[in-house]
Amino acid sequence: MAAEITWWGHATCTVADSGLRVLTDPLFVRRIAHLRRRRGALPPPDARRADLVLVSHLHADHLHVPSLEQVAPGARLLVPRGASRSVPALRRLSHLRLTEVSPGEELEFGPLRVRAVPAHHDGRRVPVGPRLSPALGYVVTGRARTYFAGDTGLFDTMAEAVGEVDVALLPVGGWGPRLGPGHLDAGRAAEALARIGAPHAVPVHYGTYWPIGLDAVRPHEFHAPGQEFERLAADRVPGARVHRLDHGQSVRPKVGR
Repeated sequence: MAAEITWWGHATCTVADSGLRVLTDPLFVRRIAHLRRRRGALPPPDARRADLVLVSHLHADHLHVPSLEQVAPGARLLVPRGASRSVPALRRLSHLRLTEVSPGEELEFGPLRVRAVPAHHDGRRVPVGPRLSPALGYVVTGRARTYFAGDTGLFDTMAEAVGEVDVALLPVGGWGPRLGPGHLDAGRAAEALARIGAPHAVPVHYGTYWPIGLDAVRPHEFHAPGQEFERLAADRVPGARVHRLDHGQSVRPKVGR
């Protein structure tokens, strides 16, 4: 049985592979700072069940301690190296088994192998101060090879760093009208898919949270990135299949392994 991927909204996904559940960048709240959840119900209690939790970087919409507190006890939590220094609140997550990792490190969790890969993104906890922790992506290998990109821009060694994968979970939007450097929009995500060469892609990190008070400001930037990525990927990578999911929807891509 191939891996099953469920998108809960934003960058939060469950990858079920080889009998284990891998949860990415969990975010289980209606509001975080100036952002509110505009689309999709909050993930159900079952979304909190995980064997392994992957955190890509320290921004509060990816490393959200109150959401991590809701994860079922016993899960292994992978965070970028140095995260505990930058986010002391991680130390109170005594119900999780925390491990810090750097790009290139590879760990085994039963039948799964997880490799941390670089991401081109400013992963600091706050927008000023020293860069104590790298931003990461992860490749989870079991019955399928699934790449979770976290937040990243394009970078020259992307294909080499990620390697051969079956499914790419790619960010295609953001939480505001404009995306700065170190991000993928729909067009750059299509280029990333072309570089990686994955036969399947799931667009994430769009259409969930939006700044309060900006509902009427360029609303197409909220709704359109998933469809735009699907259109551009069909032109740029005609052999790849894009699985554009609704919140809470799952897909089990067929992979040739």
